[in-house]
Amino acid sequence: MFKDNSSTLDNAPVRPLKRALAASILVLLPVIASQPVVAADKQTVAYIAPSLDISYWQWVAYGVKQRAKELGMDYVEFTSENSPAKQMDNVRTAMTRGVTAIVMGPVSSTSTPPVLRLLKSKSVPIAFTGIGPQAGETDFTSAVTANNYDTGKAQGTYVCKLAKDRGSNKVAMLSLPQDRENAQKYMKGAQESFKADGCDLVQVLETHGLTVNEAVQQANDVLTAHPDVKAIYGMYDEAATGAAKALQTRGIVGKVAVVTADGSPTTIKLLRDGTIQGIFLQEAVGQGIDATTQVYNALNHKPTTQQLALKEPLVTKETIDHPEAQATVKRVYPPSAGSY
Repeated sequence: MFKDNSSTLDNAPVRPLKRALAASILVLLPVIASQPVVAADKQTVAYIAPSLDISYWQWVAYGVKQRAKELGMDYVEFTSENSPAKQMDNVRTAMTRGVTAIVMGPVSSTSTPPVLRLLKSKSVPIAFTGIGPQAGETDFTSAVTANNYDTGKAQGTYVCKLAKDRGSNKVAMLSLPQDRENAQKYMKGAQESFKADGCDLVQVLETHGLTVNEAVQQANDVLTAHPDVKAIYGMYDEAATGAAKALQTRGIVGKVAVVTADGSPTTIKLLRDGTIQGIFLQEAVGQGIDATTQVYNALNHKPTTQQLALKEPLVTKETIDHPEAQATVKRVYPPSAGSY
């Protein structure tokens, strides 16, 4: 009787093929299995700025990106266009993209509670830069800001002295929006100094867009309404630039003193020229660096500091080129922004 071996014969070549495929799969499995682990282990920091139209927030971004690279972290960037709603959208988008930590310059302090609730639910660390969260909030890794209250006091004392040197105790202020905790601290310190030192704060104008043109208009409004003002307290860099332009147009440079916080290539040039009299340097780049270090530490179970207030040293025309002043300036803005 004839035996049909067709199935055996047909399958004979298949066995070596199956063995080869099985061996290949065994070789590939460790490679395939390793891919998700690598992706999961790669830490990513998102920087969310209130607006990237403002040089200050660009400089914070430089610090975040620089430090992330040093720490082996990926970096992504968002701008909230000064909108709390857009800010929340950015946070949700970052979560969707698998970001593991956030560094944020918030639109305002009052906009931070819903952000913190969401990030707490996802166990994502967040460090604030420049502007801290709303008073009473505790569910955040770090707030890396300037020492605003102490700076406000020191700047208030210096402004008052310069006004009196020019024959008046009348001063004015170009202020940041007062819905920001940093601006509130600046204001509190300044008001305490003016009261203690015998100066009269005759007018405060808040910025709406942090532009030089707005500051020019506001400085002109102040000088028209109060011709006896002899010093202007600038709470942000563009305030000093705008005030300086107003003084130049009026031909009264030096007759009204201008002092500001922050610092930039523009205001440092104005300082060297004698158009403005002092800058309390705020480390925008340094805040980005230090905030990124804080969230990295949180991710890697290292110690963190929740309130990290950086000093704002005063520099004048006489001190700007001192080595310690130059070291601070290099944490204010990146080399691409201009000379130091």
